[in-house]
Amino acid sequence: MFEPQEIRSEHKDVIHDVSYDYYGQRIATCSSDQTVKIWDHNEKGVWIVSSSWKAHSGSVWRLSWAHPEFGTVLATCSFDRTVSVWEETIGEKPTPTMTPVKRWVRRTSLVDSRTSVTDCKFGPKSQGLILATCSADGIIRIYEAPDIMNLSQWTLAYDVACKMPLSCLTWNYSMFRIQAPMIAAGSDEIQTIGGNNSRVFLFEYSVVGNGKWTKTESLNVYDPVHDIAFSPNVGRSYHILAIASKDLHIYSISPST
Repeated sequence: MFEPQEIRSEHKDVIHDVSYDYYGQRIATCSSDQTVKIWDHNEKGVWIVSSSWKAHSGSVWRLSWAHPEFGTVLATCSFDRTVSVWEETIGEKPTPTMTPVKRWVRRTSLVDSRTSVTDCKFGPKSQGLILATCSADGIIRIYEAPDIMNLSQWTLAYDVACKMPLSCLTWNYSMFRIQAPMIAAGSDEIQTIGGNNSRVFLFEYSVVGNGKWTKTESLNVYDPVHDIAFSPNVGRSYHILAIASKDLHIYSISPST
């Protein structure tokens, strides 16, 4: 029987996102109080705050862990129009018997958006260290770290325009080894534009020519979309996309090939 554990968040405002790391032993939370907190699961099964810091000058909407192959790396995005990439560093032990001091260092701040950055997600490790962001200006931006040993250097590889403000995005991690990369993005735009109820958009990457991201599908959702996620693929010939709006929408997507 699962026993729920109540945790005092210690945030001073609304928590907007929570995310487990790859191994499920750490949690990151972010809030309108502009802070990020890291929680560790100790040997007694209790979640404790191991790190807490002011990450942005506005509400922190979302966060994303990178694959551990690239180190302990976290991305955060905010109302302050920026995306920050953080790396946990381990200092020397104060004394031989004490635990080494850990702290989170901002490696870079991505400032291309002119409006609130509403979501950020690291891509599949097979593609290297890449980060997708979306913002209220209706643009998906995809960044690459050409040298994973120097996380202060990032390149804006692609910007993909959408005609509506975007609130969330997700990678389809399951497709990368056999099919073209895919990203789905959702909009929380309240009013329809010209009677168009499309609020979810699918983009695929094509290697033809110089390579570009192309919108392949628009899905009609009548209410604002707040979150979106692909299901892990365990061998299906199709893919499943869940959309959180006023209702929960679940789509089955068959690859065009």
